[in-house]
Amino acid sequence: METDTLAMAQEIDFSMLALFAKATLTVKVVMIMLMVMSFWSWAVIIQKHIMLRKARAEAAVFDRAFWSGEPLDELFEKIGPDPQGASEKIFAAGMLEWRRSHKQDGGLIAGAQSRIDRAMNVAIARESEVMNRGLSFLATTGSTATFIGLFGTVWGIKHSFEQIAISQNTSLAVVAPGIAEALLATGIGLIAAIPAAVFYNKLSADNDRVIGGYEAFADEFATILSRQLDS
Repeated sequence: METDTLAMAQEIDFSMLALFAKATLTVKVVMIMLMVMSFWSWAVIIQKHIMLRKARAEAAVFDRAFWSGEPLDELFEKIGPDPQGASEKIFAAGMLEWRRSHKQDGGLIAGAQSRIDRAMNVAIARESEVMNRGLSFLATTGSTATFIGLFGTVWGIKHSFEQIAISQNTSLAVVAPGIAEALLATGIGLIAAIPAAVFYNKLSADNDRVIGGYEAFADEFATILSRQLDS
């Protein structure tokens, strides 16, 4: 009997593709959902890495131009009405409000400093929204994928026990395939959840550092304009 059971177990295909094919419809739906979440998570991770690298490079180039000693008006004219980088957009928002705050006789409209600060804060908020886009999906995947996979596992084990009851056979050859199919769902859930959780924390920290750099630049720029207002 044991020899027959061992022979039957050796004939079972335990590859991931075979286990997926044998799984129930509910478990298959769970696995497909988790695989889609995993692929989407990696797409977000790669896209965010590219965006952060580009943002750092643009900020470095603009900082060199801003602190080169070139007159701010000339730098603003060089950037043009449609700036591309986030630092350029923040600078342009401040300069545009600075120019709008001047009267035709050369005087300044009251409250210019607060309007300039608000204009740059709005520009920072827009860039922050763009940079944080997609991170909520990573957070959701990191916190729920494991539980979705666990649901698939529970459902698969339930189905396995039903098959055992119907066949009235508790041998390894009968029990093992169903348990393996069920555990595959949890495995895929972990594959989706772990990278999403790790990269969510990393990308959130990187975003905070970049946005903090924008805020520091806005404060420095506002200080320069404040000196000109006071003079």
